[in-house]
Amino acid sequence: MIRILFVCTGNTCRSPMAEALLRERAKARGIEVEVRSAGVSTVDGLPVSPHAAETLRARNITHAGSSHAVTGQLIDWADLILAMTTSHKRNLIERFPVAVEKTHTLMEYVEDRKDVMSDISELERLYSEWQVKQVLGEQLSDEERARLLQLEQQIPSFDIADPFGGSLERYRQVADELTGAVDKLLDKLLLGMGHRAKND
Repeated sequence: MIRILFVCTGNTCRSPMAEALLRERAKARGIEVEVRSAGVSTVDGLPVSPHAAETLRARNITHAGSSHAVTGQLIDWADLILAMTTSHKRNLIERFPVAVEKTHTLMEYVEDRKDVMSDISELERLYSEWQVKQVLGEQLSDEERARLLQLEQQIPSFDIADPFGGSLERYRQVADELTGAVDKLLDKLLLGMGHRAKND
């Protein structure tokens, strides 16, 4: 059974909605998954925001959890860590570099367009080369810098906007976005399970 950790800022809006949606939709599809959520900038014990709870209730989903701060123990527990934004992902990788291979944004992880995935791989390679060059006191070439900027502009945003403080309608929009991503995630998990079963 795969263990998935969703991460946002306060663990009161996006990540608990993603947790509840994944739990419910996985159960409906007969997929065994263990799921938790946490925040990069929160304290333990805060309730789920009223609009998030109402949005889930409207979908016949209850979520009785409260906020949890990200800890090394949670990072170790998770097989897959899915952040709501690129900045959450960066925060996690900086704090827990050992988790770099299993940490992604949710939208990045479920992206299935080959051209976008190719661009992401190239961008990550350029970022890595840039970091090495910085350590060595070198700069990117003009061509590398131009390509990096081009890739940054053409790759879609993988951030799920924070509805905190917004209207109930804004929470519903975020829940719709999360539902689509969770369904793609479950499709990807099923595909992976089928692939593993063939290799066993």
